[in-house]
Amino acid sequence: MVLDFSILPLAFQFTSPGPILVKIGPITIRWYGLLIATAVLIGVMLSQYLAKRRNVNPELLSDLFFWLLIGAIPGARLYYVLFRWSQYAPNPGSIFAIWEGGIAIHGAIIGGVLAALIFAKLKQVSFWQLADLVAPSLILGQAIGRWGNFFNSEAFGGPTNLPWKLYIPCNFDKVMQRCVGRPLEYENFDYFHPTFLYESLWDLMVFTLLITLFFRSLSGKPRLKVGTLFLLYWPAYSLGRLWIEGFRTDSLMLGPLRMAQVVSSLGIFFGLAGLAWLYLINRPLPDVVPPTKGDGG
Repeated sequence: MVLDFSILPLAFQFTSPGPILVKIGPITIRWYGLLIATAVLIGVMLSQYLAKRRNVNPELLSDLFFWLLIGAIPGARLYYVLFRWSQYAPNPGSIFAIWEGGIAIHGAIIGGVLAALIFAKLKQVSFWQLADLVAPSLILGQAIGRWGNFFNSEAFGGPTNLPWKLYIPCNFDKVMQRCVGRPLEYENFDYFHPTFLYESLWDLMVFTLLITLFFRSLSGKPRLKVGTLFLLYWPAYSLGRLWIEGFRTDSLMLGPLRMAQVVSSLGIFFGLAGLAWLYLINRPLPDVVPPTKGDGG
């Protein structure tokens, strides 16, 4: 008997099984939605646990996450649609089809920060204390959520033959007479950089850094000032996004500029400037209300 091993590369091919997890009658459960829901659930539980360790009422974090969802989800979608308006203008109703993908993390963060500021003002609590408790959950949620791009076969990079290459199938459209799902200039290529994987792994490293600093700070080694973790999140995440974005073929553009790289550069500056304010100038960050001593960093 002769064994044919030629099919093994196909059997273990790194490719999406499709965006739909299960479909029962009119009910469709998509991987993207499941991953977002999982990220939110884990984020709430983690932030509540961290709040307890910092002597903060964990119920405050539960209430905050409701506000974050109200700000982050529309913010993520509107940010994406703004830079892809030509795609949605012919059919504005598709703007609401968020389950099909098409959200931007920077839009989610902007919307979430605005919602958190309003929440902190209404509850008369420190914004920066809340931000420190949410920062590890935020970056962990990003690591989980990036796999939604995998199942949707989106947010990949340029062609590559590296061992971890991602196969993007050619879904031939008879009307358009081309492969949809692949960039027009690369439709004859099969394998691409899995940039979602690069960013997910980077995010896990940033999460490890933030959560390690959090627990070490509980013993005072080092003693972190209020706002440190959230400020550190910005350069730590943005440095990775800055170079990973360079691989991608579907970047949101503003003229010749990739918006993710522009915002990441601003994020690096913002984070480093805030840390310099805290530790070099040795002054507290402007806040809604002064942080309480018992809840400090």
